[in-house]
Amino acid sequence: QVQLAESGGGSVQPGGSLRLSCTASGSIFGFYALGWYRQAPGKERELVAVTFTGGQRKIAEAVDGRCTISRDGAGTTVYLRLNSLKPEDTAVYYCTFKTQSEEYWGQGTQVTVSS
Repeated sequence: QVQLAESGGGSVQPGGSLRLSCTASGSIFGFYALGWYRQAPGKERELVAVTFTGGQRKIAEAVDGRCTISRDGAGTTVYLRLNSLKPEDTAVYYCTFKTQSEEYWGQGTQVTVSS
């Protein structure tokens, strides 16, 4: 059983920055992708960024140039840093760890960008 624990959300003013963290616990092996999605009210969940075990990364166009995704050496924690935050970045952010056959999701952390 794998559990993901997210932290780092909150309220931020436009132009500000934040860093989200997600740490996995339990039977942690075989993950090939660690990533972040978000879901704004009334909208579908969308990809923010994902990092693969081979080192490749995929960043959504909406946050490209403002986003950094990284992971620790053990592959049990993934980070998301967002800069120059905009009101449209307001959403619940979810982390996900994926194997070839399964995927695990965190409970979500709220990010609100407002003045």
